[in-house]
Amino acid sequence: LVGNRRLYILNTGVGPNGVEIERIYDTKDGLFDCSWSEVNENQTVTASGFSNKKMEKHQREVFSVYWNLIKKDSFVSGSWDHTIRLWRPEVPQSLSIFSEHTAYVYSTIWSPYNPYVFGSASSDNTFKVWDVKIPRSAQTIRAHSNEILSLDWNKYQENVIVTGLSDRTVKVWGLRFPDREVTCLHERQYAIRRVKCSPYDGNIIASASYDMTVRLWNTTLIDPLMMHILNLF
Repeated sequence: LVGNRRLYILNTGVGPNGVEIERIYDTKDGLFDCSWSEVNENQTVTASGFSNKKMEKHQREVFSVYWNLIKKDSFVSGSWDHTIRLWRPEVPQSLSIFSEHTAYVYSTIWSPYNPYVFGSASSDNTFKVWDVKIPRSAQTIRAHSNEILSLDWNKYQENVIVTGLSDRTVKVWGLRFPDREVTCLHERQYAIRRVKCSPYDGNIIASASYDMTVRLWNTTLIDPLMMHILNLF
């Protein structure tokens, strides 16, 4: 994903440099996110500022997409129109609309434990947990006075969510006791664009910042910063 309205599909296992371009897709607007299909290896969904006018669509830029990890038949999208939509790729209309946020929706993520539950992060300073079977959110957590730009679910701890905030912090939250964060990690430079929990270790978190760097954290250490990767671009 880059700022020239293109999606690059890369193969990291071939070529003298270890990476080759498999396919390039041109779009009519910038791309903000992408997610692979969980059932079709040749299918991916992208989030963009443009929507096909023949399809029901968000009213503003789509900033996040995420495929259901368990049921694998649907995905959710989050938009700057303050809403989240549930989709199936074979249906041109969204299946459900979730419109409880009061500002931009920056990130959406499916639970790795429950096929009907997903989370959303917003510039209204909250992240919410939703159940697609009901129209209202199941839980709302306010991250003090800062926009939440990204969130991820811990694969090894069902009630733990990690968020990246505009105040340059990464926060770990326990859904059972949401009054305050469990851990707060300080980036020190710029807002956090994306956070990801390691799929191999429940204590490892990666964060990408608008300073174009990535940091790796281990929440069990007194000094949690493990690595700072500079000059990615």
